Amino acid sequence: MKLDFELIKNELNSKARLGKIIYNGQIYETPMFMPVGTQGTVKTLSPEEVKEAKAGIILANTYHLWLRPGDDVVKESGGLHKFMNYDGPILTDSGGFQVFSLAKKKDITEQGVHFKNQYNGDSLLLTPEKSIKIQENLGSDIVMSFDECIGYPATEEYVKQSVERTLRWAKRGKDVFKGKDQMLFGIVQGGVYENLRKYCATKLVEMDFDGYSIGGTSVGEDKKTQYEMVEMSVKYLPENKLRYLMGVGDPIDIVENVIRGIDLFDCVSPTRLARHGHALTKYGKINLKNAKYKKDFTPISNDCDCYACQNYTKAYIKHLINAEETFGARLLSIHNIRYLTHLMEELRDAIKKDKILEYRNEFIKNYFGDKNEK
Repeated sequence: MKLDFELIKNELNSKARLGKIIYNGQIYETPMFMPVGTQGTVKTLSPEEVKEAKAGIILANTYHLWLRPGDDVVKESGGLHKFMNYDGPILTDSGGFQVFSLAKKKDITEQGVHFKNQYNGDSLLLTPEKSIKIQENLGSDIVMSFDECIGYPATEEYVKQSVERTLRWAKRGKDVFKGKDQMLFGIVQGGVYENLRKYCATKLVEMDFDGYSIGGTSVGEDKKTQYEMVEMSVKYLPENKLRYLMGVGDPIDIVENVIRGIDLFDCVSPTRLARHGHALTKYGKINLKNAKYKKDFTPISNDCDCYACQNYTKAYIKHLINAEETFGARLLSIHNIRYLTHLMEELRDAIKKDKILEYRNEFIKNYFGDKNEK
């Protein structure tokens, strides 16, 4: 069944919005944080644990699943939902970020992007058409257009050429898209140049996608620049369709960009931080490797309802991390994802009450206050 999105409310004092996604009879409220399951799994967690952490949509990576086990294998298994035993909504990225992280400029051609298979050295070509076909085989619910994600900074001349290419690729992908019960999103690029963001967004809206992503953030820019790029993009997008900010998961960035009108966020950060012993809390990020937690027999957070906080202490989790026991990373991953889904609950509540700006002030005071570890 295809996702449906309904805009419920605009917050009185900002661009923040409350919405709902209806999927297989279930309702998922937005704004929402989406955990990343690159290889068809949210690292170290079972689907049941992801659901228990109150996550809704999760992400899988087109490029990596194409290389292994192969999109044909996933299709034969009955699609990604069956393959990974997750009955909630799944979004797949297009492989566009791998253009940014793995390809050199010389590898990017009008036809597509040339890669070397990192597992066996084979030469590969990922085109807009191929990206769509892979995602159709994976059977995700939200499919991303193939785009060129450019780093920061970049010259206006290069960004203009890149935007034109992203638009041509978006049209090529849309022309071949036949995804039954799938939504296709266009991706707004344009760097720090408002004229190019406006141009890209306007042209994508003319193509009439099911939703829109804002790309080209979290690529080396400072926070102020990121927020400006979001503002430049959002103002040209339709009210009645989902807006997704790709690759952004720092709690303060989520708060600031919800205020700027974003509905969906994703990032690998909660599980990556967990593997390095870091926990997200209301009072900032803490590092459980620090000596002061050796005899700290309290939960990571007293006001968290996650499995880790309800059953284990900082001292125990510190011991697991120091001993390189996977269970430590699992517990911190559960907690960090629940922290972000709880943050979204609080943001949605603030939107309902038209108090999002007060919420931001309170959040900043707590998260960056004196209690935060330096």
